[in-house]
Amino acid sequence: MTMHLQGSLFDQTDEVRLAPLDGLRRTRLGSGAWIDLLPGWLSGADALFERLASGVPWRAERRAMYERVVDVPRLLAFYGAPDPLPDPLLAEARDALSAHYADELGEPFTTAGLCHYRDGRDSVAWHGDRTGRGARRDTMVAILSVGAPRDLLLRPAGGGDTVRRPLGHGDLIVMGGSCQRTWEHCVPKSSRAAGPRISIQFRPHGVR
Repeated sequence: MTMHLQGSLFDQTDEVRLAPLDGLRRTRLGSGAWIDLLPGWLSGADALFERLASGVPWRAERRAMYERVVDVPRLLAFYGAPDPLPDPLLAEARDALSAHYADELGEPFTTAGLCHYRDGRDSVAWHGDRTGRGARRDTMVAILSVGAPRDLLLRPAGGGDTVRRPLGHGDLIVMGGSCQRTWEHCVPKSSRAAGPRISIQFRPHGVR
């Protein structure tokens, strides 16, 4: 059964707005990888969650895995560079990130992939965004999370000590440097009661 969103006690506004990005704090992971984190970048995040949950044309997918076809355990939507985003706030967020990281990234964020985790049974397995240029050069992936918090885990590619960051209710994480090549990340299933969450992943052209 899909759970309804329990609103944040610290974000009781319907005015959806972004804070400045100067509050980002960087953690260096090793091997040239790093993450930037800004909790609560977006205020009114629960209102945005409701707009996206009801307004995005979510699709369910099936993929071949382990010699059989299985359901992808989350709902998906993708917006390429020429596509209008499903909410003006997402365009504002993409443009703010592009401006902030212009010197370091050298190009804008152009695409937005959305994942809808309906409850604790939805997840994404360990992976790096290595389809395209992320497999051979440094890049960035910025993730804005709205809805109930879920843990994002990171570890060195092939295994090692795990870094855990709970993300939800307007939190921002940016994975940069070699992170997509030398580290992996996942959102594991949760046996605890977990409300729904939507993540919005902003990427440069040619990174998936």
